Amino acid sequence: MRLAGASEIRASANLIADARRQAGARPGQLARVLVLVAVVMGGCTRGTPEPLPSSAPARPGFVVLSDVDPRIRTDIRYATAHNFVGRPVDGYQEALCLLTAPAAEALRRVQDAALAAGRSLKVYDCYRPQRAVDDFVNWSRQPDEQATKAEFYPLVAKSELFRLGYVGAPSAHSRGSTVDLTLVDVPTPAQPGYVPGQPLVSCTAPRDKRFPDNSVDMGTGFDCFDPLAHTDSSRVGGTARENRRLLRQLMTDGGFVGYDREWWHFRYRDEPWPDTYFDLPVARTSAG
Repeated sequence: MRLAGASEIRASANLIADARRQAGARPGQLARVLVLVAVVMGGCTRGTPEPLPSSAPARPGFVVLSDVDPRIRTDIRYATAHNFVGRPVDGYQEALCLLTAPAAEALRRVQDAALAAGRSLKVYDCYRPQRAVDDFVNWSRQPDEQATKAEFYPLVAKSELFRLGYVGAPSAHSRGSTVDLTLVDVPTPAQPGYVPGQPLVSCTAPRDKRFPDNSVDMGTGFDCFDPLAHTDSSRVGGTARENRRLLRQLMTDGGFVGYDREWWHFRYRDEPWPDTYFDLPVARTSAG
């Protein structure tokens, strides 16, 4: 492993700041963040997660969200080609939402409140294995792999995605209690499937122009790496602002904490593994 030069040290400082923010900036996590940043900046082709702390089990007690609450819709984008890397992401063996049991139970209570308000939750991503985060890091180093730029980051340089906080390493998702989600109407309209190779439209386009997600209007599509996706953006219309407000209120009341740069991202406040990043695949065999 080579030593990082001065420019890489500056870049790693930015990555550390982003990673600490994504992880909740808990003091005990800095050493783990430094190790992972060293791997990213040191020239390896794939990061290697640290061994789990002795207090953490190899199987953290994940549950399949649909087993806890089948009413919650799922649209697991990283198990498909419709995401910002343009292909299924490493580690997503099945299109499932895995979460720690406390986070899943909390989300079930949020669903109760959402249904009372005439809406339902729909999740895009839940637990994300460390190997998937490594896949994102490796993708970010390939300047020619920009097949999905027109939809997911039309106005942001790919080289800036980590520095601006749109992609994080490590990710709170790898701790098993963070979820990306939206609201849908009840009854929920059908959503057309994504066809690889179809024309891409910017995630910042008006709702009737961009990919026909059955989400209510949130002002942008999911995983839209643009300031318009910042939760409190003043540039979105009144309907989208109200939908974001409702989602944030439901999730906050349910014990989750949002992320100001992504309207869809929420972390369970009382997560059981706040300092541990897991690498089990997204598969039913990882539950239990």
